[in-house]
Amino acid sequence: MKLFVNRNLKIECLDLYLIHWPLSMKPGAYEYPPKAEDLLPMDYKSVWAAMEECQRLGLTKSIGVSNFSCKKLDHLLAFATIPPAVNQVELNPYWQQKKLIDHCKANGITVAAFSPLGAAGTSWGSSRVLESEVLKEIAEAKGKTVAQVCLRWEYEQGIGIVVKSYNKERIKQNLEIFDWALSDEDSKKIGEIPQSRRHSGEEFLSLNGPFKTIEELWDGEL
Repeated sequence: MKLFVNRNLKIECLDLYLIHWPLSMKPGAYEYPPKAEDLLPMDYKSVWAAMEECQRLGLTKSIGVSNFSCKKLDHLLAFATIPPAVNQVELNPYWQQKKLIDHCKANGITVAAFSPLGAAGTSWGSSRVLESEVLKEIAEAKGKTVAQVCLRWEYEQGIGIVVKSYNKERIKQNLEIFDWALSDEDSKKIGEIPQSRRHSGEEFLSLNGPFKTIEELWDGEL
């Protein structure tokens, strides 16, 4: 890890180091999507002990997880000496993760949202967030973009937002969400949007791997 940070990244330490998925891969297996035979169950205790050691050595300021269900977080918290600072998950108005947010807050874990605008154009995303009639109506009434309404809603949930753009104007717009607020009625309308997960993680399923079904991967939190 020290060689990777110092030599490959050419920095002294990371700000945040995450376990991306709750599973392991065979050494040297970097292909995505992964081959079924490369998927292995993760030894939570030894992996997290190594993560904690990275933080103690000053190689990273914080450690965390990604794509962990409430059940998997509880399993980790049962033995962790340094609890995860972050759980990074898919989160947007069409997958609001209310139960997970409450569970993370109760345990002092920050929720960070990937695909906060729906990840249109990716293999797992869709345009449903940016084309939402509910969000369009709110945006038009406030003189904002749909993306700004979406990001403001996530900000008001206390979520860390992982959003990016290569367009200078959109980057500017993404930062213009802090001097206004959604009304209670706006939040109610967004809260009533039908829910469904887009990034199911089905590429990590295997009959002989750690997870055979979507239900197992997410512990029924679908």
